Amino acid sequence: MTGLDLVAITDRSGHDESFHFGAVVALGADGSIELAVGDPGIEIYARSANKPLQAVAMVRAGLDLPPEQLALVCASHSGTPRHLDGVRRVLASAGLDEHALCNTPDFPLHAPSMRDVVRAGGGRTALQMNCSGKHAGMLVTAHGRGWATDESYLDREHPVQRAIDDVVVELTGSPFVHVGVDGCGSPAHVTTLLGLARAFRAIALAPDGSAEHQVFRAMASHPYEVGGPARPVTTLMERIPGLMAKDGAEGVFAAALPDGRAVALKIADGGDRARPVVMAAALASVGVDVSGAADVWHVATLGHGHPVGSVRAADALAVHLPSGLAAPRSPA
Repeated sequence: MTGLDLVAITDRSGHDESFHFGAVVALGADGSIELAVGDPGIEIYARSANKPLQAVAMVRAGLDLPPEQLALVCASHSGTPRHLDGVRRVLASAGLDEHALCNTPDFPLHAPSMRDVVRAGGGRTALQMNCSGKHAGMLVTAHGRGWATDESYLDREHPVQRAIDDVVVELTGSPFVHVGVDGCGSPAHVTTLLGLARAFRAIALAPDGSAEHQVFRAMASHPYEVGGPARPVTTLMERIPGLMAKDGAEGVFAAALPDGRAVALKIADGGDRARPVVMAAALASVGVDVSGAADVWHVATLGHGHPVGSVRAADALAVHLPSGLAAPRSPA
């Protein structure tokens, strides 16, 4: 993967231990590129950061849900009882239940919820998997249009997936580069990092009543549904008013505000620990006040169970963080 640059550094006991490469782009309110580290044109699997785009396609095709449930359609949820009950309600709106889901079975991401499942003798299920809200949305959309609701809803030629293809092209502003298979079994689009940022910007800027605005409002007003307890994506939305954000597997993160400012990033090695500080610095580069979320992007390096270092933004990004809040290099 070319077009990468140093975006973050992890230190331990005063010595730099790991170096995180990636690419990040931040758009100003007018849509211009105000920050680029690495190549904004790098081609990436957006993974679950594509879910807001997929949800826009579903709403345009007739999906009509309360905002809290629409947020779950956009979610990589943690699998808490609240999340699972919400997904069941989405399915029940079309007379369906969890047996209709064809996504990959898994345990909840939320460790306490996962332990509860194991203690009760349970195993992996499609409902518990973090993408079940999106799949429920696809099924309910298909049901409402009289389209097939069997496993074929995951096929590239199914009308739901064709509708998603069209929205991805429209909102990113360019044809998608490639389509693979996501971890949950649905099609996974390859777009440019800049295209992902532009798509989030388009969703956040859309007028009231549009499918895009419905998705933006659902996510920004129901951050818990989008992620879950102690998840950076949820906490950032809770702490930064009006922010719509979505994480994606393999080091992807994107966010936008209703005034048109937007960010998208990719950590090259697919790890997650550098994402929060890189996102915070990129948001700060376009004037977003991130000081209220400092605990989210101060990621500690642990030694014997205690903080002995931290993940800090590389110089090209750290300069944008609020004075006194950039993670310092830890003393030896």
